[in-house]
Amino acid sequence: MVETQGDAYMLTDEGRQFVADAVEQWADTTWTDTASDTELIAATYETTTHARAVDPEFRATVLSRHDRTCPVSGVDHPGLLDVAHVLSWSDYPEYRADVANVLPLSKTHHAAFDRELFTLDQDYRLRVNPAFETESELLQRTIINRAGERVRLSAEGLDPAYLRQHNAALGWV
Repeated sequence: MVETQGDAYMLTDEGRQFVADAVEQWADTTWTDTASDTELIAATYETTTHARAVDPEFRATVLSRHDRTCPVSGVDHPGLLDVAHVLSWSDYPEYRADVANVLPLSKTHHAAFDRELFTLDQDYRLRVNPAFETESELLQRTIINRAGERVRLSAEGLDPAYLRQHNAALGWV
């Protein structure tokens, strides 16, 4: 029902028919989630996703300036690194293409940064939101247990002025 096409997996005609039949068959079925006694209903829905495309040259430049590694987690696989903006993409369009406003963060750490669970101060020390609680061993090890620790960033990397401006908007820094 599934076949590979290059690096992607695609449904075959048989797979598409299976999905269509399953949705039609189960669309009006009601289940009960025994863990929470909540009714679950099978249905079809539509969702919209918004994604930004980062210029590949810009991304390569940022990764290169930071030794192709997330300075917080140590993740060094390019497919798991994002280009994270200190001053947000949407609020500061004039700084979108400024390499001094971005750093490579693992996808998990990028999400944590954007959700203001941690930040870096102007001396590149890790600052953790006091409200941040997690059972995740990874997040405890790479963020919470490293509070106050200086992360290694290249000399030509991040502009501390952008960090100061970013952190001024955070009530807990």
